[in-house]
Amino acid sequence: MRRTAARGPAAAGVPAAVPAAGGGEPAPASAPAPFPAAAAPASAVPPPVQQRLQTEFPFELPRGYVDEAGVVHRDGVMRLSTARDELVPLRDIRVQENPAYLSVVLLGRVITRLGTLPLVHDGVVENMFASDLAFLQDFYRQINAEGHTRATVECPHCAEPFEVELGGSRLGES
Repeated sequence: MRRTAARGPAAAGVPAAVPAAGGGEPAPASAPAPFPAAAAPASAVPPPVQQRLQTEFPFELPRGYVDEAGVVHRDGVMRLSTARDELVPLRDIRVQENPAYLSVVLLGRVITRLGTLPLVHDGVVENMFASDLAFLQDFYRQINAEGHTRATVECPHCAEPFEVELGGSRLGES
């Protein structure tokens, strides 16, 4: 007949006393064991390394946004878009009247910093140069597509591999 040991404090996560070598009083659990512990099996898998997801991406505008004081702002940060970021602009009356305005409202939500401006919003984006707007639309697609807009192909003449951009959908359309 097999008996199971009574569950004491060790089973509840509290260290139990370890019997001392040669009998006598038990040694505290923090004392070294009288015999070396068995080594972990060679096939033990180390715990997975937790990776941090990059959610913000720096950029530099080709021309720069010029504020009311004439200061040019070029360096900025854009964060990854959420489903809400893509849905909320659809309720905006400006987007309903003119679907091309979707990218302006969407970019105003995901650009978190631009130069020394205290706040970036769709009013800032709509006053950018067209080349900067095009740059930001492309940058938005790149960071939110998780690298799926590029493909490695091979030149049919020299067999040299190179990458091509496959993006082409409009901003805000997944």
